[in-house]
Amino acid sequence: MPANNKKLVIGILGGIASGKSQVAQMLAELGAEVLNADQVGHQVLLEPEIKSAIEKRFGSSVFDADQQIDRQRLAGIVFGEDQHSKQALLDLEKITHPAIGKKLAEKILEIRQNELTPAIVLDAPVMLKSGWNCFCDSILFVASEHQDRVGRAAERGWSQADFDAREANQEKLNEKQKMADYIIYNTGTIDELRQQVKQFWTQLIVNCS
Repeated sequence: MPANNKKLVIGILGGIASGKSQVAQMLAELGAEVLNADQVGHQVLLEPEIKSAIEKRFGSSVFDADQQIDRQRLAGIVFGEDQHSKQALLDLEKITHPAIGKKLAEKILEIRQNELTPAIVLDAPVMLKSGWNCFCDSILFVASEHQDRVGRAAERGWSQADFDAREANQEKLNEKQKMADYIIYNTGTIDELRQQVKQFWTQLIVNCS
């Protein structure tokens, strides 16, 4: 448990469609407050200075009729295996990641004021790449078989190419797992997954409080 009994921040890592959000929801049911970096990222894209920087870099074609950023159009430019896409993603991250990181820090501070919240869960797919693991007291890795992850992604409407492109722009799974303090295996039933989450919660929160 961190010094001064502050609220623990639990970072969740794992591959695409590994079940991170599902585990985060289970932790929320146990009392944690979930902070989703993707949702914060969507909020950041509404900020005038971010919109201006993105228009300067990517042009007006990534905006819809309401002059809001069309995330699908933007994703079509930045998620790819060619060098042009990789550079575009780096440029986008330079624009958005500092603003997202600032909001995450503000939200963590705000949540920590709530005495009834025993822990905060940070769900951020590019946590290591962006350096947001610096906010975390403990890292949880959700392991899942490759074919299962591809299947879940397909249920979201992703093609194999979409899956491969996005996975290629994240850290390698073994690198994520090496950073983890705990591993939960999403390889069985929902009940089995929930039992592992409860054991993790008891070990990290209940027994250390």
